[in-house]
Amino acid sequence: MFNAIIQWVLNITAGLGYAGITVLMAIESSIMPLPSEIVIPPAAWLASQGRMNLGFLILAGTFGSVLGASVNYWLSRWLGRLVVYKLAEKKIVRALGITPEGLEKAEKLFIKDSKRSTFIGRLIPVIRHLISIPAGFCRMNYGSFVLFTALGSLLWVSILAGLGYFLGANQVLLEQYYKEITWALLALGVIWLAWKFRKHLFGK
Repeated sequence: MFNAIIQWVLNITAGLGYAGITVLMAIESSIMPLPSEIVIPPAAWLASQGRMNLGFLILAGTFGSVLGASVNYWLSRWLGRLVVYKLAEKKIVRALGITPEGLEKAEKLFIKDSKRSTFIGRLIPVIRHLISIPAGFCRMNYGSFVLFTALGSLLWVSILAGLGYFLGANQVLLEQYYKEITWALLALGVIWLAWKFRKHLFGK
């Protein structure tokens, strides 16, 4: 079952190519809740099998991340801080994972050190696709924004690609422990659902 799921994901990724990976990573870096963890590792797995080029894959993922983050940046810069926070109160926007609380965390991180937070923010879940919003309405220099977003994205994509490449090159090891991996993923899913349920009930 586990191997069948992996093969299904790999077949989809193989059909996307580098352009598809760029588009998916652009979506992941914008306001859409698409985890990069389900985009890059399968592609890197294919690279370990000689079906994709690892370097081109990392470049495509990085470029897509910068592209999506730039959409956030310019949209936020155009709308302004007050409008962005107003929109974050709407249900449809909150459903995309953008909340006033999340924006506030991203903004506080950004205010401390805009360049460092833009870089480090690319490595932090949730903050990753929010940090470009305060960069926009605070009117950070776009050249600096692109530079530090690219550096952070390059590091993050490389980490995910390295993980996927390692697993692809060690299929025997993966197959040997697929039951344990399945249970671990299931446990993480249950924990995530419990956290979301608690947050919904208590608002914390």
